[in-house]
Amino acid sequence: MYKLIKGANVGLASLSESVDSVMVSLDWTSPSGEGDADVSVLLLDTNGKVRSDADFYFYNNPVAADGSVQLLGKTPTASGNKDRISFDLSVVPGAVDRIVVAASRYDGAHFGELGDLQLTLADGSGENLLRFAIEDADSVSAFIFGELYRRGGEWKIRAVGQGYDAGLAGLATDFGVDIEDDAAAEEAADGSAGEDRTDSALQAPPQATLDAVPTPRQPEAGAGPDTHTDADADAKSRKAAARPRTAKKKVTLPKVVKKSLAENESWKEARLFPVSALKSDRDRETRATSVLLSVMAQIPEFGRRLIAAFGAPAGRMETFAEVSLPHGESPRRPDGVIRVERAGKLWTALVETKTNGNALKAEQVQAYVDIAARRGYEAVITLSNDVALEGSPLVDVRIDGRRKHKVALWHLSWAEVAHQAQMLIRHEGVGNMAHAWLLQELLRYLQHENSGCHGFQNMGAAWVPVRNGIDDETLCQGDPRILDVVESWERLIRQVCLGLGGELGQRVLPVQRSKRGTDPATRRSRLADQLCSDGRLQAELRIEGTPGVLGITADLRTSKLRTSIEIPAPELGYPLSWAKRLVRRLDEAPADLHIETLVEGETGGPRGTLERLRPEPADMLPKNGTQITGFRLSLFKGMGSGRGSAESGFISSVDAAVNRFYGVVVAPLDRPSRRTPSAEKVTTG
Repeated sequence: MYKLIKGANVGLASLSESVDSVMVSLDWTSPSGEGDADVSVLLLDTNGKVRSDADFYFYNNPVAADGSVQLLGKTPTASGNKDRISFDLSVVPGAVDRIVVAASRYDGAHFGELGDLQLTLADGSGENLLRFAIEDADSVSAFIFGELYRRGGEWKIRAVGQGYDAGLAGLATDFGVDIEDDAAAEEAADGSAGEDRTDSALQAPPQATLDAVPTPRQPEAGAGPDTHTDADADAKSRKAAARPRTAKKKVTLPKVVKKSLAENESWKEARLFPVSALKSDRDRETRATSVLLSVMAQIPEFGRRLIAAFGAPAGRMETFAEVSLPHGESPRRPDGVIRVERAGKLWTALVETKTNGNALKAEQVQAYVDIAARRGYEAVITLSNDVALEGSPLVDVRIDGRRKHKVALWHLSWAEVAHQAQMLIRHEGVGNMAHAWLLQELLRYLQHENSGCHGFQNMGAAWVPVRNGIDDETLCQGDPRILDVVESWERLIRQVCLGLGGELGQRVLPVQRSKRGTDPATRRSRLADQLCSDGRLQAELRIEGTPGVLGITADLRTSKLRTSIEIPAPELGYPLSWAKRLVRRLDEAPADLHIETLVEGETGGPRGTLERLRPEPADMLPKNGTQITGFRLSLFKGMGSGRGSAESGFISSVDAAVNRFYGVVVAPLDRPSRRTPSAEKVTTG
């Protein structure tokens, strides 16, 4: 991989033959596991300014109308998180001279608190081409990682590494973006917080739902002749909306749907995608593939977000099922084909689908990769209930390096498909009500017990032997079955993140506390040794907007699941006030919730159940006056024993424990506490 140093540049064509579309990734680590940042992109003209506010892409405006820029969001890595941006350089307007790639932090945080910042760039096949490691971010709240720019008709990339103290708003303003005042925006948002936005979330176009329609920037007084393109003129003629907001918009879950008109429960509502006729795995695979591909083609927002990370451009999409393609003496029939047309060019992916617990077959996938290479297709996408892990491919496929054309192999889980559908119809909105209804029908189909599309649902054959070996202390380090269980646990945690994130409409990501660059196999081997020695599987989830990370511990010795969160002590006020406020916020939490006070310089402070501490919050305070650093809240429940996803199985018990803990403990921490009338100050006029 080519390594850039600060200030250096390189032409993309010298690195790969497939650079019409590229993927830029920004990633970092956080010692606390809670640090995060948001990417942004600015398209600049020869004067170093945006042509209009529409050239500013960030969390409230993630996709360009022409498909040249797509912010794809975060994915977990072995040691942190990676935020990805897809660029289709072949359709970037000619008036754009360079593209700035930056990131910003919020709530007073700065990049000096993060570690191992880097920018990487991959070509259209997914192969990493270059890396820029950053070591001097310092105490800045916004940071320019790099920029893509034109020279002599060729695209090049430069490693910039420049910080901004003024945050995202300051960075954008310097490049000519007219930013709406965040305080006013927040006040307006608060004023409408109580409105019922169920219908608008379903009907409004995605730009309106995400505050993504910017007001075109007017030319400055005394400026020269207007050099904007026809597309810019069209943008100016549209009705002006709010200026770009750097304050993130809050979203709410939709309310319960209207009451059914059925006479009794035996009446079943007619469905667009019925499941009653599915009798075999082949039927399920055929139906699921056709249903998904048809919805992707009909709803551009949905189809684009599923395949944009695979290098697909934003263009007209058509999908096909059960296509016959020649291969040796007998033709092959991939489950589906996806084709996207953009600026006269075609991007094509073959699709191989599995449902229920059926595993992908290496020989079958290899044949599709070979066919794709010969026919000049860009990708092969596998789709199953399994969850892909970093550095651990689901199938081993041989890539012939002698071929000039490269084919990328990608994987989607059915859980990821359901997650993206949930995010659109429940939180972000789609183009119209018909699209929302289609997505709702798709989601109902995927979640039906007979569809076979339920996501990761089996801990594997090693689960029972490993659990028994831990229980009777006969398990030995180095047993390959332990590593199988560790990998299954990691898959389960990733799926739990998808499910919870889809329900909340927020990013939920697993925290990997390991040094950047650590080989995933080495990391999993270390976790396997820990499982053998202490009999515990552990994970942490970072949920956007929560005060700490949600911890999960599965103790195979005691068959107990522990869910917990550590919240920091407030910076202002008195310890007794902190304790009382915490108890008030947890007024609906279960009585057996464990609360432990964390104190400075010691392993632990006072602890007790919520039932005991409710009448006497002062019992949470250390008797010797030691400084309190925070509180740890924990719930314990029995752990399912089966390896499958049945109600009594381990997978279901973990999912239920996480959802319950978030609902009864974590969510109330973000809501204002209720004061009793006697505690309120009463005034008379």
